[in-house]
Amino acid sequence: MNYLFFDLDGTLTDPFEGIANSIEYALGRMGKPLPERAFLRRFIGPPLIPSFRDFLGMTEAEAEAALGYYREYFSTRGLFENEPYPGIAEALGALKRAGYVTAVATSKPEPFSVRILEHFGLAGYFDEICGASLDQSRVSKADVIRALTGRLAERDGISQGEVCREAVMIGDRRHDAEGAALCGIPAVGVLWGYGSEEELRAAGCQAILSAPDALRSAFLPRKI
Repeated sequence: MNYLFFDLDGTLTDPFEGIANSIEYALGRMGKPLPERAFLRRFIGPPLIPSFRDFLGMTEAEAEAALGYYREYFSTRGLFENEPYPGIAEALGALKRAGYVTAVATSKPEPFSVRILEHFGLAGYFDEICGASLDQSRVSKADVIRALTGRLAERDGISQGEVCREAVMIGDRRHDAEGAALCGIPAVGVLWGYGSEEELRAAGCQAILSAPDALRSAFLPRKI
């Protein structure tokens, strides 16, 4: 593998506080009851509009309104109510020194993702940061990965197919593995985020890592 694609929420940083606060703000603005805070853990990973529909029973119009209110809070406060997982920066540094092309593929809007990674000093570990679009035209993990492989293919002067053949997706939820599979990319699951081992194995992850430092043993020493 030459390309390592990382999810953001639940893989690089723990975003629960900011996401939960943003959801509670949105529900408050809409006059809706607040669920138990632990219930909101399920919002970490999948796109928000389907989550508002599926988890809170909102209509499409309500879900779109909730997303707008969510972003009011998240764009100024929630994105920084977040923290990198211990050891993740050190693992990323080792992978970069080994010569991997490292990139972020996240369903979080790209402008927010860049700000978060820059704020926590992680942006420099990545050759490319690709996220969802604010206008909802690029939302699913598969669409994000396709956009990312297109950028890398253009940058490196090869085809998207070649990038996919040399890539692996690393993430904590089934959405990461399922999106990667749609692009012909294998997935590695991580257990320090919000998905269970059962979820990740059922989604087809080829390996499961238990802690950030395990990224070193999984991908180093690199066979070139």
